[in-house]
Amino acid sequence: MRYPAKNHARKVAELYKKLGGTETDYLVYLPATETKLWPHCDQTVPLRQSRYFNYITGAFDKPDAHVVYDVKSDKLTLYLPPIDEDDVMWSGMPISPEDALAAYDVDAVEYSDKLEAVLSGRTALTVDASEKYPSVKACPKLLEAFDESRVIKDEFELNLLRKAAQVTDNSHMAVMSAMPIQKNEGHIHAEFVYHAMRQGSKNQAYDPICCAGTNAGTLHYVKNDEDIVGRLLILIDAGAEWQTYAADVTRVFPLTGEWTKECREIYELVLDMQKQALDRIRPGVNYEELHIQAHRILIDKFLELGIFKNGTTDDILKSGLSAAFYPHGLGHMLGMDTHDPAGWANYEDPDPKLRYLRIRRTLQENMVLTVEPGCYFNNYLIDPYRSGQESTAAASYLDEKVLEKYMPVGGVRIEDDIVVTKDGHENFTKMTKDPEEISRIVKDGIRKGRGHFHCVV
Repeated sequence: MRYPAKNHARKVAELYKKLGGTETDYLVYLPATETKLWPHCDQTVPLRQSRYFNYITGAFDKPDAHVVYDVKSDKLTLYLPPIDEDDVMWSGMPISPEDALAAYDVDAVEYSDKLEAVLSGRTALTVDASEKYPSVKACPKLLEAFDESRVIKDEFELNLLRKAAQVTDNSHMAVMSAMPIQKNEGHIHAEFVYHAMRQGSKNQAYDPICCAGTNAGTLHYVKNDEDIVGRLLILIDAGAEWQTYAADVTRVFPLTGEWTKECREIYELVLDMQKQALDRIRPGVNYEELHIQAHRILIDKFLELGIFKNGTTDDILKSGLSAAFYPHGLGHMLGMDTHDPAGWANYEDPDPKLRYLRIRRTLQENMVLTVEPGCYFNNYLIDPYRSGQESTAAASYLDEKVLEKYMPVGGVRIEDDIVVTKDGHENFTKMTKDPEEISRIVKDGIRKGRGHFHCVV
């Protein structure tokens, strides 16, 4: 079965019209990513295919191609770059038009030396201005149509995302099971990538985040180069890519397999934040409500632990102090991009609790998104609340003596990939989150002195 590129092209055209696009007889033009060289070097920059091009071709993983959809005639044409005779010696023959026609859901395959004649004399729209074909018009309404089209996944896309999640689960299991050979954050990074590649996933959806101890208090920590010996927790946020579709999964585990009291308390808090959000996911729910609910759960638990004091849940929520410990959003759209488009974020929001929430819309069936609450102990995040810079009232709700006991935890985030279904959700992520099971996995690896974990391929 081929990637349903033609249906995607039709869907974009329908949405363009629905969103107020005025053209009726036009071409949709999209280029693949161009070959680029590093400055002053003959080595190419690694290819990351244009996601918009990919959406109406389907995992065509070569540069310098083009695609044109004729809306009126409903014809989708892939244009391959002409054969470079010199390059054949180094790289072999490129895919032929005949083979491309059989492999991809398009109506025709041509070489791109014919493209200029096709585009001239017709109204041609694209998502970004084209230097090569200046007659093609960049159309914001078309870009909006592409982004909205990508929000609702079809079954083919869902299966690609399920596969990406399966590869990612196996790779997370491998990391958790191989602690005897991991002495540095870089070892964790290497272990994950090794197992993803063994399963056929050559690319990561994003740079893995591999943190030990207090480094996990930095949300997108990617140094991944410090020793892990003597730290309490390991946080790994990593996702494999499958045919350009992404997984995005975070797991946390104790380095020795034993949870300290404070680590276990914060882990179970975040697990509860996620569980209560997942329990409410279904079509018609506004994601912003779930995000604020997670803040309330954190505040209630911090009051119970004594980290917060002298106020009610409503008082502390209003002060914004919970954003010092949970500064990011509950989740984001997921698809070909790790942060897929059309979540309607508002990064200028004056409310710090909402500023970095990447989904500000009502959930619909077949939306795919992450659910990833977190809790972090980082003085850089807390200091603006201590000083009154973010909130004049916040400091009075903070018990510094109790907080000090939790600072070595660093950070906990638990992240799964889910699709909204008719009556609820399906969780693509199967890697365990149960703290007792996590403890057993880590201890078993240590007890056996296990090297590389052998995942099933």
